[in-house]
Amino acid sequence: MIEVSKLSKNYGEFLAVDALNFQVDQGEVLGFLGPNGAGKTTSMRMLAGFVTPTAGDARIYGHSICNDSLAARKIMGYLPEGAPLYGEMTPLKFLRFIADARKMLKHEQTAAIGSVVDTLQLGSVLQQPIDTLSKGYRRRVGLAQAILHDPKVLILDEPTDGLDPNQKHEVRKLISTMSADRIILVSSHILEEVAAVCSRAIIIAQGRILADSTPQALVKKSEWHNAVTLQFWKNSLSDEEIEARTAIIAGIANVKRAESNTIEQSITAFPKDGAAIIHDVNQLVAMMKWAPEQCRVEIGKLDDVFRAITTQ
Repeated sequence: MIEVSKLSKNYGEFLAVDALNFQVDQGEVLGFLGPNGAGKTTSMRMLAGFVTPTAGDARIYGHSICNDSLAARKIMGYLPEGAPLYGEMTPLKFLRFIADARKMLKHEQTAAIGSVVDTLQLGSVLQQPIDTLSKGYRRRVGLAQAILHDPKVLILDEPTDGLDPNQKHEVRKLISTMSADRIILVSSHILEEVAAVCSRAIIIAQGRILADSTPQALVKKSEWHNAVTLQFWKNSLSDEEIEARTAIIAGIANVKRAESNTIEQSITAFPKDGAAIIHDVNQLVAMMKWAPEQCRVEIGKLDDVFRAITTQ
């Protein structure tokens, strides 16, 4: 497992990471969320053995990143932010170089390279210089080297940066497939990515952990959780009628407030303390004979929670 204890990093007077404490178990996909400059990348670099901590330690399956760093790195795959690569090499030569650096046997190299090339669909660019590849293909080459040796721990810093929607879907599917028997840490500023692939999320700001929970539990803290949106037929109501109905909905007992969107012809009722208000709203709609085009219950918005936590 991974055990992080009071992990800190100073750059002169600047405290980038402030005494992080957390544990990650096998089978978990942990998402690191935070605004720019929050300490996500520095934390990843320390765990990967790329940056030396100022204080504290972390143990990767029992191996200290401070006192037994080489053993920790042997069982770890790391995709840095930006995926720095040797541009003059082809992907094939680069993967062979990585395999040699990891002291993989020749017959192991052939099988491993073939596997990651198929998984990440690199066959068409294997013989091209990396400098000539698109950002998406370079990102995939970086991910290929990270998983080449089938690591127990995978640390991915912005893994889908630069990928198109189809490629993002494939990488997310790959992460989910690989997660069963290993630990995966994913740093991302794309909130939908964390919700899609992570079983747990840590939100950090100014180098400190502000929240540690499942994405589903975090979403329930959103003011949008259990909110109800009524969508009316386009151009069926005047702005005055929309505003009048909004005021009526705002008077429901468990409704905190109601907001209207006259352009989209919709009204959203926000509940007090996440209460379920759909039954009360439906009763009102039936009584008033409003006949909306659609009535939906919102599950919550992770970006809403993220902003609330990181701007306090």
